[in-house]
Amino acid sequence: MRTSIVVAAVGLLLGAGLPAGAQRQSPPEPGTPKPFHVPTPQRFTLGNGLEVTLVDYGTIPKVQVALVVDVGNAHETASQVWLADVTGDLLVEGTKSRTALEISTAAARMGGSLEVAVGAETTQIGGAVLSEFAPEMVRLVADVVRHPAFPESELPRIKNDRQRQLSIARSQSQQLATERFRKALYGEKHPFGRVFPSPEMIGGYSLQDVQAFYEAGFGPKRARLYVVGRFDSDPVRAAVQEAFGEWSGAAPARIPAPSPRATRSLAIVDRPDAVQTTLMLGLPVPDPSSPDYVKLAVTNSLLGGFFSSRITTNIREDKGYTYSPFSQISSRRGDAYWVQNADVSTEVTAPALKEIFFEIDRLRTEAPSKEELAGVQSYMAGVFVLRNSSRTGIINQLEFLVRHGLRDDYLEKYVDEVLAVTPADVQETAVKYIRPEGMTIVAVGDEKAIGPELAAYGKDRGEE
Repeated sequence: MRTSIVVAAVGLLLGAGLPAGAQRQSPPEPGTPKPFHVPTPQRFTLGNGLEVTLVDYGTIPKVQVALVVDVGNAHETASQVWLADVTGDLLVEGTKSRTALEISTAAARMGGSLEVAVGAETTQIGGAVLSEFAPEMVRLVADVVRHPAFPESELPRIKNDRQRQLSIARSQSQQLATERFRKALYGEKHPFGRVFPSPEMIGGYSLQDVQAFYEAGFGPKRARLYVVGRFDSDPVRAAVQEAFGEWSGAAPARIPAPSPRATRSLAIVDRPDAVQTTLMLGLPVPDPSSPDYVKLAVTNSLLGGFFSSRITTNIREDKGYTYSPFSQISSRRGDAYWVQNADVSTEVTAPALKEIFFEIDRLRTEAPSKEELAGVQSYMAGVFVLRNSSRTGIINQLEFLVRHGLRDDYLEKYVDEVLAVTPADVQETAVKYIRPEGMTIVAVGDEKAIGPELAAYGKDRGEE
């Protein structure tokens, strides 16, 4: 709210300073997007199957070491939701030769820290340290992933922490909307459709459950090690061979192929007397391996994917229904969906949904102007270069290539492909993929207030 007031005040001051009859100046034309070049990586594979990528990057004497293992929430069964997270939490609680304090102290002495991040499809272990400690950090990461102690004494605390996180998440409307949207799209039988465990499920996890999940999920044949930054490659190569050469474990991961629903439906999650509604609507779309993906990404940005997008301009700037709506393409290996999010006041829930569909229909019936599209393309190109101009960004993009089986030159050609999209391409992509009749709609809010007006947008399937 404070930001809005400041912006409005600045606008009034600027307006007051204009001579009578003077016109405001238009913003400058977008500059020519700069190309993106990935430093040439050194790649090799250990005898046990571990893939290693070394990238000499930057001028600051720091290095990022990241081990990415293909195990995450998508590998849990219906009775194991968040077990991957509990396992990740326990990984940093000690190894056969170090305590948790000794792990954190060792990383701090190298000028950094060691962290574990669990995602839908992967678990990442690593951190950034000063360049001179790159080999030592490789050894520390290897010790954590290969020789976890899994101290049983820490498990109750970790489960209690996860119980608190669950309680907080389930009090937030965005989280509830995501849970209901994913369940509606994938069903609870598929791991992509399961977002939260029950408190009883977390409370029932035993050390044996954690150990079994670890044994089934962690191994060199389903892992990749990245070292990115300033470092001497020979000592790093030697450290990799020494620390990981004898690692053995799980075979490559298998996730069942999803069958997301692509038919119109409505789900209302009741929050009695809520003054705000969280809206989510979306549908399955091609994943990044599709030849249409770049066109789809441009279409998403123009429609709702950045601050000057059509939906944002409509329901935020023009109507004042919401503060920060956004759309995105959420992707996993072999799967993706497009989704629009908006938190709106209860009384404008139906009008906001009407305007969102209006913008979707407008793009499907009329191509954007070259000028509008050029601004979107310039934005996307600039953000792409900035986002990937860091050690972490490079690792994320290299992982993106692996996850979706993309060609090696995908990153180099991405900006050119974005700039090659035409207005007709955007309209055709909207017609082909952003289909109103295929939308799953979720509304988290006061059902007695919003239910009657939303009935026109689909059947409320409840917990079906």
